[in-house]
Order: sequence, then C-alpha cells, then structure tokens
Amino acid sequence: QVQLVESGGGLVQPGGSLRLSCAASGFTFSNYAVSWYRQAPGKERELVAGMPSAGGSTSYADSVKGRFTISRDNARNTVYLQMNSLKPEDTAVYYCNAVRYGLGYRRDYWGQGTQVTVSS
Repeated sequence: QVQLVESGGGLVQPGGSLRLSCAASGFTFSNYAVSWYRQAPGKERELVAGMPSAGGSTSYADSVKGRFTISRDNARNTVYLQMNSLKPEDTAVYYCNAVRYGLGYRRDYWGQGTQVTVSS
C-alpha cells in the first residue's frame, strides 16, 4: 500500500521555525523526485520546493527562497522541509508529493497534508 505521511505541522509565531517530515512507504522512494506544495484557504495549491530522485539540486518558490530548505534521506524513505523565519503568509496546508516519469507515463503520490499556522 502506497503511503506518504506528513508530520511536523502546527502553530508557530512569526519568525519561528518548523520542520516538516514526509515518510514514504509502498514504493521505491529513491526513484521518485519529491516536492512540497502548499494550499492556503481560497488559493490554489502552489509548489514550494522540489528535489530530484538522486538528491543534489533543489528548487524553491521565490516566496520561500533563503528561508526554506528541502532535503531527503533515501535510506529512511523520508523527505523534509525545514522552514525558518516563518511569516503569517506561510500559513497553509502543506503536502508532500513524489513523482516519477517514464516513457509515456507519469506516476505520482500525495500525502494527506499537514496544517501550518503562523500567528502571534
């Protein structure tokens, strides 16, 4: 059974930090690129950060560059999102995604989401 399970969300004051985790099971995690998305109330889901299957290069939305860091541990089948200097506008449900492309197909999986609320 394929699962992506996020954890680490919660309520934090502006300027604070959180570390999200996403544990994968049921598929070969190391073959998949991973990303974090978020969706705020009334807004579309947006890409926050991404990393290829082999790790290394990362990409970030302009709004989180310099504050968020994505990383992965293929031995633990886990992807992380370290979030520093949090702002109220970072409030959203955060989702992890794993995707793999092949000849003529795309296969991707989603977690159930974890709420992050930045408020004083």
